[in-house]
Amino acid sequence: MEDVLYINFENAGNIASLFEGNIQPNRIIEYLSALNHKKIEPEKTLIIFDEIQELPRALTSLKYFAEETPEYAICCAGSLLGVFLHDEVSFPVGKVDFLELQPLDFEEFLIANGEEALIDVIKENKIEQLPDLVTDKLKDYLKKYFVIGGMPSAIKVWLEEKDFEIVEKVQKNILEAYERDFSKHTDSSVATKIQYVWNSIPSQLAKENRKFIYGVIKDGRRKMYEIYSKIMHIINLFSILNLI
Repeated sequence: MEDVLYINFENAGNIASLFEGNIQPNRIIEYLSALNHKKIEPEKTLIIFDEIQELPRALTSLKYFAEETPEYAICCAGSLLGVFLHDEVSFPVGKVDFLELQPLDFEEFLIANGEEALIDVIKENKIEQLPDLVTDKLKDYLKKYFVIGGMPSAIKVWLEEKDFEIVEKVQKNILEAYERDFSKHTDSSVATKIQYVWNSIPSQLAKENRKFIYGVIKDGRRKMYEIYSKIMHIINLFSILNLI
């Protein structure tokens, strides 16, 4: 792609009104070009719809983009919880490819720290025991990885500031953002139940048997299965945060 058009639907203003009526792709492309003073060219311009859960009709329009104008590349990002819980969403089943983004693993953490040569030494090692200098360096990075985790924003601030206190603030902001998402996209009763599950995750992951048990979340709350489908992906998200 040679160019990018980025639209955030949380603060899209008048752009959001384009999806209230006719969502025929060529019409949307024409108006997006005019409003953003940018020519959108097929196979050259990447269109990014961020926070797409805020505009369900934009999500629905992906079906028609895929069917009628596949030459346009559209990338969407947003809250999966928000998309899932929108009753009015007509999800374009079979028309959307999902990309699963994971936190950085340890090898990627080393790459981010400019240690490609260290990775090569490990991969090319033909002997059972690495030199002490290499293992000591790896141990040091591993300890840092245990504290920093694999979230890109936490690693970015570490590379810039080399300050664990600032990293911790970023980690807390990430967790608080998830919590805000609960109440933003659900009613208060469901958000409360999700919060119970969320708060229970650290202690349950710390057990030797890591099977998640709904009955221990809160006394008298054994009916948590009624929101199982709404919170399982939250558990999955937390399990990959790598925050220790």
